[in-house]
Amino acid sequence: MNAIYGPIIRDGLWKNNPALVQLLGLCPLLAVSNTVINGLGLGLATIITLVASNGLVSLFRKQIPDEARLPVFVLIIASIVTVIELSMNAWFHELYLILGIFIPLIVTNCAITGRAEAFAARNPVGPALIDGFMMGVGFTAVLVLLGAMRELIGLGTLFSEAHLMFGEAARGFSIVVFEDYRGFLMALLPPGAFIGLGLIVALKNVIDARETTQVQTVDPVAEPAAS
Repeated sequence: MNAIYGPIIRDGLWKNNPALVQLLGLCPLLAVSNTVINGLGLGLATIITLVASNGLVSLFRKQIPDEARLPVFVLIIASIVTVIELSMNAWFHELYLILGIFIPLIVTNCAITGRAEAFAARNPVGPALIDGFMMGVGFTAVLVLLGAMRELIGLGTLFSEAHLMFGEAARGFSIVVFEDYRGFLMALLPPGAFIGLGLIVALKNVIDARETTQVQTVDPVAEPAAS
């Protein structure tokens, strides 16, 4: 079991993270990640889309002809996103208004179509569901981390407007980190998003490089024996 799902989990969370390695879906990631709650809202919608689309594509993979697979994938993804959009409009209307066009734009997210084509269409339902979930969690983690960075630097708070997702009882969830903070506007604008994502990608590359160096130090390649 671990041999099957272990690599899928590692790929989704770290080694092949769609936001940090594949660099897919950057438009919504950079546009709405100015607060933790906005990033979490879009991330959860993306997780649901990835899991549902991967599951359906895998379930019907043998019935989908090769020449029509991409239109079918887009139709499946669009149907799922439409359900999510209508549900958010009904139950999370204020958050829906903030996320705006970026909810329907999930349909065009290359990470979702890419996973349907590269993994779900070639694997059974179980691994496809896990792949969709872990890729979604990896993408959401980057959204939330980037949102936390931008909100903290731009507003001096964390989890502001949590009630948009968790209801009126969550109005007290907001954490004011810097009292009497005048804010830093650039962190909330697109340049701040690019800089923040670049720093996260750079940090990941540094961690990967250190791990590679440690592995080579602990387990160096053996010298061929002298004849």
